[in-house]
Amino acid sequence: MTATVTSTSAQPALSGITFPDGFIWGAATASYQIEGAVQEDGRGPSIWDTFSRTPGRVHAGHTGDVACDHYHRYVEDVALMADLGLASYRYSIAWPRIQPDGGGPVNSRGLDFYDRLTDELLGKGIDPVVTLYHWDLPQVLEDRGGWPNRETALAFAEYAQIVHGRLGDRVKTWTTLNEPWCSAYLGYGSGRHAPGRQDPAATFAAVHHLLLGHGLAAQALRAAGANTISITLNPSVVFPVDPENVADREAVRILDGLSNRMFLDPLLKGQYPADMLEHMARFTDLSYIQDGDLATISEPIDVLGINFYQPSYVAAKPGAPAALDQPGSEGIATRAPQGPVTDMNWLIEPSGLTHLLKRIHADYPGTPLMITENGAAYPEVPAADGEVHDAKRIEYLDGHLRACHDALAAGVDLRGYFVWSLMDNFEWAEGYAKRFGIVHVDYRTQERVLKDSAKWYREVIRRNGIEG
Repeated sequence: MTATVTSTSAQPALSGITFPDGFIWGAATASYQIEGAVQEDGRGPSIWDTFSRTPGRVHAGHTGDVACDHYHRYVEDVALMADLGLASYRYSIAWPRIQPDGGGPVNSRGLDFYDRLTDELLGKGIDPVVTLYHWDLPQVLEDRGGWPNRETALAFAEYAQIVHGRLGDRVKTWTTLNEPWCSAYLGYGSGRHAPGRQDPAATFAAVHHLLLGHGLAAQALRAAGANTISITLNPSVVFPVDPENVADREAVRILDGLSNRMFLDPLLKGQYPADMLEHMARFTDLSYIQDGDLATISEPIDVLGINFYQPSYVAAKPGAPAALDQPGSEGIATRAPQGPVTDMNWLIEPSGLTHLLKRIHADYPGTPLMITENGAAYPEVPAADGEVHDAKRIEYLDGHLRACHDALAAGVDLRGYFVWSLMDNFEWAEGYAKRFGIVHVDYRTQERVLKDSAKWYREVIRRNGIEG
């Protein structure tokens, strides 16, 4: 099955839906986006510290130096999670807090923070779900070559062992990487994300070593007795503008390969797609793919995390330059969104999520799935009554939860849903200009206010479903 079929139309609103017993309801964040305290308790610099302090890289010169000050306010934030009734909280570990030099000596004060956070969560009945890498690579490792360098994959496995050694008695679910596509293609291809390089050969080397790092870390975690091991991808739902047009379907094959099969096939089938090996060979000699690497990369996982925000529609367009974040995509154009969009100008089409989940279920059978991020940015501010009314976000989330339910009804093994994001935060290259949170954050005072969407989500969790 490939993504060369037409989009399905949105399903009509239901009178009410209920999710399976034991379905996991959670929320997600990432360390650099919320923690702040970037120079406290021995934390070293990350590539995002360097990138955000480089003029012109991040909107309005914003940095994550303070962010949501979660490092000091985690008790307050966990209390909010408990008030919402979250079963799980997905947070990431800042590698530079644990190993400021990217290896070697361990900074116990960094681990102490995650000790406190984990215990606070468990004390409120919230299951901690740890992501080991959500993009904040120690700058020292980037100075040595970053993810295009095999050394980084080896260092990542050591780091995973260290964190598990401290938290493994309480944390059951371990996610190795968040969205390696972004780390590779945006970090080393387009340069839109840290470290800001533009090098197609480095992009594909980064893909391989991110996947290798995942496999090595998964092996280390498994050997240490980890209960549940996962990786989170952001698969792209790519539709042809004209499903009857052979050239448009070929455009889909290329982008589906770069965005999806390049990651899913090594992880779940133990091999790179043949057409993608040919594609990569246009830019590099692939000598970095060593014997045994794919066996390591395909170390069995217990659940696959899926982050989804929007589908895309593409068409053949002779003469169009390659997108920097998709090396080798010349002659392909992405259609501007046709329909409602979020503040990120991302197309709102929940049926794309159903399509994606059914496609992965069919192509990679036996793989349990989890929605590890789904959400929308909108520019709401507190109203005169002090409340934050975000009806558009509620509509977005409602539609995508119904899309999840449609996938479940079709037999997809979907275990849970994590909204992105618990709170407004530093939105990478967009700085603080985009707000994804269901909790509003006043960045001047750090006051937290539950948006209407948070109250709506609390009711969804209570009901284990949606009414109306």
